[in-house]
Amino acid sequence: MRFLIHLFGAGLLYAFSLAPANAATGGEPVAVTQVDVAPCLTAAAADDMDKAATDCAAVIDNEKTAKDDLIKALIARGALYARHDQVDRAIADDSRALLLDPGLADIFNARGELWLKKGDKPKAVQDFGAALRIDPNHAKAKANHKAMARELERIGAQMAVAGKPSFNCARARRAVERAICGNRELADLDREVFASNARAIRQARDAAEVKVLQREQDEFIARRNAQFGRPGYDLKNAMRERLQQINGVDGY
Repeated sequence: MRFLIHLFGAGLLYAFSLAPANAATGGEPVAVTQVDVAPCLTAAAADDMDKAATDCAAVIDNEKTAKDDLIKALIARGALYARHDQVDRAIADDSRALLLDPGLADIFNARGELWLKKGDKPKAVQDFGAALRIDPNHAKAKANHKAMARELERIGAQMAVAGKPSFNCARARRAVERAICGNRELADLDREVFASNARAIRQARDAAEVKVLQREQDEFIARRNAQFGRPGYDLKNAMRERLQQINGVDGY
């Protein structure tokens, strides 16, 4: 008897739980309202920041939004943020879209360009590389990755010679040479002077100009060696003046 009472009570509870859902349609389940992504995409495409902020948030912040529509809204809003130089917000939207779908080569490339705007070159290279792993023929990612690889190679080469002069410090005998070897700024200046003079010689119009350029450099070195250590002689300033003489006032 007690079993029947419990069974009857459970049946009533189940019936009551269905009543609100069935009441509105006369026995049919209430349909789930679909989230419309179209207004967000339209506002973003029209570059309407104010409208997109509202319409896209309504899609992105709604738990019932379908995954595909959520990705579309994130990409659209991210592109809008990028166009308005709101880089951090654009990266956040692109990152969320990539978590939902890691196969979006275009978005990896777009986020890589945003990292580049922030000055984060390693992350930019990672994203360009990720885009190429997904689509080896992605033209933009290929060009971006190639350019960044060259840039990082150049930076690496600069770091490798940073603080090293144009000559071998192990063979430094003169006091001025030892001073240059013992100071990173002087070493960098010495290397710049040497490289600039070498470039000027390569670009010389004829042999006569080459002779003039080389004589000027030899005279600078001789003067530097003779005057270093004398009262009033400023080695750093002398090297900067020589660099400006070679490159010109505008650095060319």
